This record gives sequence, C-alpha cells and structure tokens, in this order.
Amino acid sequence: MAQTITPYLLYEDVAGALDWLAEAFGFEELLRYDGPDGSVNHAEMRVGGERIMMGDPGPDYRNPKRLGARTSQLYVMVEEVDAHYERAKAAGAEIRKELTDEEYGHRRYDAYDPEGQLWSFAQVVSEVSAEEWGATTAGRE
Repeated sequence: MAQTITPYLLYEDVAGALDWLAEAFGFEELLRYDGPDGSVNHAEMRVGGERIMMGDPGPDYRNPKRLGARTSQLYVMVEEVDAHYERAKAAGAEIRKELTDEEYGHRRYDAYDPEGQLWSFAQVVSEVSAEEWGATTAGRE
C-alpha cells in the first residue's frame, strides 16, 4: 500500500460543513457517522480522487472563525479553476484572494468556508521550473 496523507479537519457543525463543501466546492460526501446525540462525529468527502476527513472534537473546540486565527490552509488542484471559482462565489464563499495567474504556473484563488477554514484552489496553466520563479529544490541522490 502506498503512503498517503489525508487532511482531517475539525468543524463545530460537521453536518453543515458537509452540505456547504458539497454545494460550494463540489466535494462528494462518502460517509457520515452520527453520535448518540444525533450530531455528526466523523465524516469523509472526496475531491477529485482524494479524501478529506472531518470531525467534531467536542464543546471546547473553537473553529478558526471564532478563534480569530488559522493554523492551516489546504491547497487543492482542480481541472477547471475558473468554473470552480464561479461555483464557490455563487454559493457565498468568502473570497480571500481573487483568481490570479501565479509566477509558478498555477491559476489560483483562495476562499474561506463558513467556519473559517482557508482553501486554495488551483490549476496548472503553464509549466514553470522551480528555478524560474526563484525556488530551490532539495538535492536528490
């Protein structure tokens, strides 16, 4: 089995996040697990061929919006970033950064979800080497 990394996001309202992420970003719900109180404790969604997981860590958790700070950002590659951007805007996503052609060859925008998680969506529009935009790469033997 290949090693993979799967983001696990925390939400105060997992059910609301599932609905909103599907509407605004086109994610597909795979499963949800309800706790004894009827709230969603764990869920999984798919974006492209990859999974994200999410859960409710309990009453002491404060989402980035209520906390007033964020500690992470997700970067998602999509096939049609312009259409994705329009869908997100139509669903009421708070756009942090408008669509921009970046020096590293990606066309990208950033948006917050209702709980303040920051998402970047991009598509490759030109192949640019790391050196061309000022980055260095780790040497491999």
